[in-house]
Amino acid sequence: MEPIIAGNWKMNKEPGESRALVQKLMELTGDVKDRIMILIPPFTSLASVGELVRNSRFKLGAQNMHWERSGAYTGEISGLFLKAVGCDYVVIGHSERRHVMGETDEMINKKLKTALEIGLIPILCAGEKEEEREAGKTEAVIERQIKEALKDIENEAHKIIFAYEPVWAIGTGKTATSQQAVEVHKFIRGMLKKPSTILYGGSVKPENVDTLMKEEEIQGALVGGASLKPESFARIIKFTKDS
Repeated sequence: MEPIIAGNWKMNKEPGESRALVQKLMELTGDVKDRIMILIPPFTSLASVGELVRNSRFKLGAQNMHWERSGAYTGEISGLFLKAVGCDYVVIGHSERRHVMGETDEMINKKLKTALEIGLIPILCAGEKEEEREAGKTEAVIERQIKEALKDIENEAHKIIFAYEPVWAIGTGKTATSQQAVEVHKFIRGMLKKPSTILYGGSVKPENVDTLMKEEEIQGALVGGASLKPESFARIIKFTKDS
């Protein structure tokens, strides 16, 4: 399978800035043919970015969705709306949604079910905090997060992209070593009944992407801050395993 490089812009880039970023990125990656590239802008930029990348090698994803298709949910977004503007992917359970916005495992499970039902490909995030790693609880935390997320949909896990994102390495400049990332990726893979794609997300940068992507267990990257600059994100997209 082609490796996946996904750029999560978080709460950055208004529509004009988003278009400029995408146009430059498309110039810089015009020769890339052997990987899946996903752009995940804020909701207000989805429609304009979707128009730019239509019929290109870039795919469109959203940062979150509600589990209901419509209704009295002020400030929320329906997965059906995401599909209508061209999204193929949606991030579910990002650590910032869990730990800052208070999303529970039950909420994440409901979102996953709805995404699968309506034909969006979920990118399910899981990862431990620094104190949990230091206490030797990494596997227990990951196991709980994934088991609860997959409740009643275990047989559909192969339709989900998993992203291991150690919370202690997000936006901190710290990065899990290749060995640390591989150990967790292997643990996640061992939990699943069928083969699934597992990405690494945690301060992925041009300086470390080649080392990370050399590992067979790491099948792509969920990139945060480095995806906001076209030159750095293009370098990540163009990673090489031969350096």
